[in-house]
Amino acid sequence: MKQYDFLIVGAGLFGAVFAHEAKLAGKRCLVIDKREHTGGNIHCRDVQGIAVHEYGAHIFHTHHKEVWDYVNRLVEFNRFTNSPLACFEGRLYNLPFNMNTFYQLWGVKTPEQARAKLAEQRAAYAHITHPANLEEQALTLCGSDIYRCLIQGYTEKQWGRPATQLPAFIIRRIPFRFVFDNNYFDDPYQGIPCGGYNRLTDVLLQGVEVRLGVDYLEQRAELDALADRVLFTGCIDAFYDYCHGRLDYRSLRFEHRSLDVPDFQGNAVVNYTERAVPYTRIIEHKHFDFATTAHTVITYEYPDDFAPGKEPYYPINDERNAALYTRYREMAERQQRVFFGGRLAQYTYADMDDTIASALELSRRLLRST
Repeated sequence: MKQYDFLIVGAGLFGAVFAHEAKLAGKRCLVIDKREHTGGNIHCRDVQGIAVHEYGAHIFHTHHKEVWDYVNRLVEFNRFTNSPLACFEGRLYNLPFNMNTFYQLWGVKTPEQARAKLAEQRAAYAHITHPANLEEQALTLCGSDIYRCLIQGYTEKQWGRPATQLPAFIIRRIPFRFVFDNNYFDDPYQGIPCGGYNRLTDVLLQGVEVRLGVDYLEQRAELDALADRVLFTGCIDAFYDYCHGRLDYRSLRFEHRSLDVPDFQGNAVVNYTERAVPYTRIIEHKHFDFATTAHTVITYEYPDDFAPGKEPYYPINDERNAALYTRYREMAERQQRVFFGGRLAQYTYADMDDTIASALELSRRLLRST
């Protein structure tokens, strides 16, 4: 008899939710992570009363009431509403694109005026019937002003190449809201755990054995021998020793600064959409939790090329990587005792609610069979 029913590789949100459900079902679990903390990319660091999102801003939002009720049974969530700003050439614009944005761009005051201006902007590119790249796609959807001020530079920084070299499908549509509403998400449920995400992770992993600073890929045989089944939430190509090649990602790097001022920018997130500005946004963490400290912590977020040793954030969803991931997924589907879950194992960008829903679905399926 093995020591554990499940070895869970990765103490991020997917692994923590699965471990929680398995423990409730009476299963013995061991959770490992190569980092020295739990929570994966939602991990927060306390800086004198401010919960700093170490790996970029994470705002929980969902239209799944089941998921919202699930997390709120575990911890209390605040009422944070994401209303980012965009800075272009020293001017501020509201996001998402709504009547406030259109007024700031064009001075229009009614939905009718805004729709007419958008139609005028699009008309200049009506000759583009089959967009060949992201730039052409965006111009046909929104015209030149929104594209030049609020999309082009940010997107080129994010993906590390000119918009004319990016595939058109990256922007399938551009949502416009003809109301004065700066709520970025249209999901009915939104907030952040009071005190930061560590509280959520701690509750999920309460009573579960966790070992940190353990690299599964370096100790695979020894760790596999401990459990009947393995849940792997790391990079799927790394699990298979890159036998078909490496999947491509974009990475990020963060520069955190503590400042002896009570407020730096008056908002949680300000995007910088000029190509010449090297960072994509500045995050001011105290606004996530309505902290009233005399100091503040800000984070400059920089897009970065991915390389071994860096954190993989955004999958490159082009034909090459899609084909490569399909080969790895087919290998994974043939596994008898190893299961895969989470954004890295599934080579996808996943919001937190989707991650939780996926972990719950997998736990129900696997725990029913044991």
